[in-house]
Amino acid sequence: MINRKKTKKIRIGNVEIGGGSPVSIQSMCNTDTRDIVATANQINKLADAGCELVRIAVLNKDAAEKISEIKKKINIPLIADIHFDYRLAIESINQGIDALRLNPGNIGKKEHIEKVVKLAKKNAVPIRIGINSGSLEKEFTPDETQDISDCIVKSALKHIKILEDLDFDLIKVSLKSSDVLTMIESYQKITQYIDYPLHLGVTEAGTVKSGLVKSSIGIGTLLSQGIGDTIRISLTADPIEEIYAGWEILKALNLRKKGINLISCPTCGRCQIDLISLAQNVEEKFRNLDKSITIAVMGCPVNGPGEAKNADIGVAGGIGEGYIFKKGEIIKKVPEQDILTTLEEEIKSLVSEE
Repeated sequence: MINRKKTKKIRIGNVEIGGGSPVSIQSMCNTDTRDIVATANQINKLADAGCELVRIAVLNKDAAEKISEIKKKINIPLIADIHFDYRLAIESINQGIDALRLNPGNIGKKEHIEKVVKLAKKNAVPIRIGINSGSLEKEFTPDETQDISDCIVKSALKHIKILEDLDFDLIKVSLKSSDVLTMIESYQKITQYIDYPLHLGVTEAGTVKSGLVKSSIGIGTLLSQGIGDTIRISLTADPIEEIYAGWEILKALNLRKKGINLISCPTCGRCQIDLISLAQNVEEKFRNLDKSITIAVMGCPVNGPGEAKNADIGVAGGIGEGYIFKKGEIIKKVPEQDILTTLEEEIKSLVSEE
């Protein structure tokens, strides 16, 4: 059981973050925000996969003015990513945005910051302060005597103070880095200073393969220590992959349950079926099945039903055939080419019984 660190609770749309609320999963669109249909379609696909909050890039006024129309077509909270131009933040709030990703110190004039914060407070729009190790302000750029994680924390505290001085506390904080250890240390350190909810992520983590490893280590380490209230897996891939990865991390730590839990063995010389393809097909076929069941895909009957005896349903490979089992008990034997369809039939039957 993970003892999560208590943080202040905020609300973004209908999603509660912090204060013991479930760790939420979010992603970011890679569409042109000015294209309402493409953006809304992508958001809805992300939502179907389990995304609970989504961020869009607001690069200009045209993009900001599309927010209200996008919101009419989606059912999850929308966050505007703003850089430098306070007018885009104001327009986004007026358009009904649910939250902002904005560093107040980057806006410039104090009166501009005050305008944004005043309007955000009036409309109960939270602001995420997002610090990135690759774009620290000059005053926080580390020299050879400084630890970069300390500089990241100092930068975050500066931006937080700007908002606090304006009596604004609907704050969420992220301290991202493409270096996993820097990211971990930064979050660990800032918990000593603030109790605002934390958004976890390894920024620019890479492709599906390398990015998943980095994100799982960075985000998983912190979550296992009770640190973190919402997460994004940053991948150079279809954003839907970020959602599937996020859920797998949360399920692995028993923080949340959604969809299937797949058990599959790494194969060995005893395996007499194409187990790799079978496991991949099972994962793909049932990845959107929102039922908390465990499916096992095992290579042989020697260890299969025994090692996966707690699985709700599974298959153990034989010589060109498969043994379908439930809770460790073999219920039928089928040819290899029929394994997937038989599993699907049995899983449908199992789900209908719930």
